[in-house]
Amino acid sequence: MIYQKNIAIIIGTRPEAIKLAPVIRALKKEGIKTTVCIFRQHGKMLDETLRELNVKPDISFSISISDRMLGKGSGLIQKGIAGLQSGLGILRYMKFLKKEKPDMVIVQGDTLTAFLAAFLAFLTKTPVAHVEAGLRTYDKFAPFPEEINRQLIARLADIHFAPTESAKQNLLREGISENHIYVVGNTAIDTLLQVAGAEEIGPPLRGPISEVFKNRKTILVTAHRRESFGEGLKEICSALKEIAHRDDVEIILPVHPNPNVEKVIREELGGIKNIELCAPLPYTKMVEAMKASYLILTDSGGIQEEAPSLGKPVLVMREKTERMEGVDAGVSKLVGVKKEAIVAGVYELLENKEVYERMSRAQNPYGDGKAAERIAEILSNR
Repeated sequence: MIYQKNIAIIIGTRPEAIKLAPVIRALKKEGIKTTVCIFRQHGKMLDETLRELNVKPDISFSISISDRMLGKGSGLIQKGIAGLQSGLGILRYMKFLKKEKPDMVIVQGDTLTAFLAAFLAFLTKTPVAHVEAGLRTYDKFAPFPEEINRQLIARLADIHFAPTESAKQNLLREGISENHIYVVGNTAIDTLLQVAGAEEIGPPLRGPISEVFKNRKTILVTAHRRESFGEGLKEICSALKEIAHRDDVEIILPVHPNPNVEKVIREELGGIKNIELCAPLPYTKMVEAMKASYLILTDSGGIQEEAPSLGKPVLVMREKTERMEGVDAGVSKLVGVKKEAIVAGVYELLENKEVYERMSRAQNPYGDGKAAERIAEILSNR
């Protein structure tokens, strides 16, 4: 009798769905039994992305971890209900691990979902593999709480799938055995290239957004980091107001539903000429928006990885990034959250053709679209 390997994959957020979808497909192609387990750090956005990428969950544990539960944004009763549901979900997850005895649990990135899933797996002595391991700023508050999440996961994981050589070196400096580290690339690029290479991504963007792409240089903006809440986000909005005065640009900003973000952005930027605020875009629409943009302003980690594969310069609105490979390769640039620096960075790319072309033509250091294949092959052979 041939033993069939059994791997549980944990997904709780939209980025995890995007980055683990190709891993799920690759593992199944290798003939490995794969159980897709859902936590619920993201709700509607997660469900939407799973449908888009044709990922069918096998089991949901109703473990809800969110800003609204942990801080402001919901009442005591709502928090109590969410806490009770999550507690029951944790018990179900632990029971699943003990009963099904998966050979390994795979977590991705730096979310609360990834840390909690890895920690509970550790308590049941279930091996853990960490996809996108080794990213570091070594500032525990930037990004918060992601930096600490990934450092803690590194202590819990048995296999570390690093996206780059630089990430591997971080892990080696922390005492992780080289025998447990594999440089595979970033699985986000696998999904991006598959979606971007499709003949038709889906129904075209509707309304004012589609018209924007035809007439002006489009600046795609995403802003949602916790460390930017408050004054940082207001500085970003102030910069966007000034940039919007130009007649040759239009700004597209999908507004993150976090109340700490949405309230500020709609108050500061609602009704401003040349700024289009919209609801968060489905993943395939976000890829379409990236393809159609001239440049991208973001504080997102995933977009720093994805945009270079589409030839789009990225200005990173953060003081520190755990993805320095992009900065070193010249595909992205740190501009922080101060108005003057953001405006200067955007104007340079709009007005200096040489700088723009240098950034847009540089090679993406994050992968070639085959990371998931490498992960599946490694796990199949172990």
